[in-house]
Amino acid sequence: MMSAHPVYVLFDPQCPHCGHLWEASLPLQSKAKFVWIPVSIINSTSTRQGAALLSASNPAEAMAAHEKSILAGTGGMAAPATVPRDLEQTVQKNTALFSSLGVESVPYIIARNVSTGLVVSNTGSMTTAELAALLGIAPP
Repeated sequence: MMSAHPVYVLFDPQCPHCGHLWEASLPLQSKAKFVWIPVSIINSTSTRQGAALLSASNPAEAMAAHEKSILAGTGGMAAPATVPRDLEQTVQKNTALFSSLGVESVPYIIARNVSTGLVVSNTGSMTTAELAALLGIAPP
């Protein structure tokens, strides 16, 4: 669903904490538009999986399957041996943005709190209730 309340999440496809945040965000997706931005800070697979997620015909479905696999300890979606240069560059630019923010770990959330109008951010996974409180929206 589209929402006037974007929530930007910088995540590494190899990060299990990001998988937990993905799951916590699912009940809130009708109240906020989560924009998942892949970065590559864990290993080279991160770049290839990030590119694969960006090019998926159904990104939400691909992300759901990928995060389920990450949380199950099976490594996530199959990463292609090579990726198109433009997608690789996109993940690299995302990673440069992440670094420029001075953030040291993923997931990193930045959004505007709906109730206060203030920009909020958080590093690390959260429960659905904690995420709703950060965003200033009613929990499910």
